[in-house]
Amino acid sequence: MTDVLRRGRASLAFGFFAQGVAFALLVTRIPAIQDRYGISDALLPVFLAAVPILAGAGSVTTEQLVKRIRPSRLLRWSQPVVLLALVGVGAGDGLAGLGVALAVFGLSVGALDASMNMLGVSLQRTYGRSIMLSFHAVYSLGGIVGASLAWAGAHWHLALWVSYLPVVAVLLPAALVGSRWYVDGVAEPVADRPAGQGGGLVFKLLLPLCLVMTFAYIGDSTVSNWSAKYLKDVLGSSEQLATVPYNVYMVTTLVGRSLGDFGVRRFGAAAVVRLGALVAAAGFAVVSVAPDAWLGMLGFTLLGLGLCVLVPQTFAAAGRLFPGASDAAIARLNIFNYVGFLVGSPLVGALGDAWSYRGAMLVPMVLVLVTLVYARSFAAQPDRYGGGHERSRTADVGRGSNGL
Repeated sequence: MTDVLRRGRASLAFGFFAQGVAFALLVTRIPAIQDRYGISDALLPVFLAAVPILAGAGSVTTEQLVKRIRPSRLLRWSQPVVLLALVGVGAGDGLAGLGVALAVFGLSVGALDASMNMLGVSLQRTYGRSIMLSFHAVYSLGGIVGASLAWAGAHWHLALWVSYLPVVAVLLPAALVGSRWYVDGVAEPVADRPAGQGGGLVFKLLLPLCLVMTFAYIGDSTVSNWSAKYLKDVLGSSEQLATVPYNVYMVTTLVGRSLGDFGVRRFGAAAVVRLGALVAAAGFAVVSVAPDAWLGMLGFTLLGLGLCVLVPQTFAAAGRLFPGASDAAIARLNIFNYVGFLVGSPLVGALGDAWSYRGAMLVPMVLVLVTLVYARSFAAQPDRYGGGHERSRTADVGRGSNGL
């Protein structure tokens, strides 16, 4: 590997880390945001839903922009906008100011998520082995750091802008400096490939991966939105113990993603996805039948280990399936990240109120198991990132973002 690739990988990893910190700082302080701006319980879902909807719009826009602008340039400028919008959320004055800050945050997050994963897939292609999970592992690490900082801010009763500003003051210049070493790849030659696997994007072929992405985020949003309530109200835990499952989930997500690339190289992407789906389904089953809080936490632990591999491998599979149009495929696929996030929380809540929360946990379990039907899509191209038997065509690694 050349120094150009190593620097490109390290700088992109820092971008994933910074995004993990920023997103965790936002979502873990929602109660404080609600209190600061006096948002009613009826109005809060409107603000929360607006962010993923606008992020989806940002991802759609990115699909068009990358036809003219390199992903590295979009990432270079969308990340500072996300960080500044976070400060705006904490320092705004009135609901109108909050609405503008959240709108900017949502649109720029869509562009950021799409462009980050575009660069990750192109770097993986250039490396010729699975590295995609390592980027998402760093994102999980950022989420843990961000959640810890949010806890500290809440513990010390700091104003939101006081909590956010020092973090942004560190991350923003570091991200700008690191962006000098982003590496853009180029689309692979598509000669002699089967129809639909060349330079064009055929949504019918992408649809299985879109469904897997949606199901994975329904599972993830179930954990992030309902784990504390489930442990406290259904399994009878203390309020303090109820905060533990999400932290356990984040830690096991970090562990699973840190080890996942080795599994992909050894056994192939499809096998890792199948195993992840089975482990995640087992986690939901344990949560559903758990007689007490400790067994419930075991279920959330399994969920972290299982769900963590699905999203990174879905992005990687899109890159393999459409080697001549991977940027467009990833931007389109990224939309279903937000679809799952939007559907998951209200789905479980509605089922829990109408039926039971134990029964509601079986729905994401079934959806995750459906991933097994589509697992073959993860090996739609020769599995060069599994055993490494086929050498990938090298991207034009000299086209780093410095030359833009």
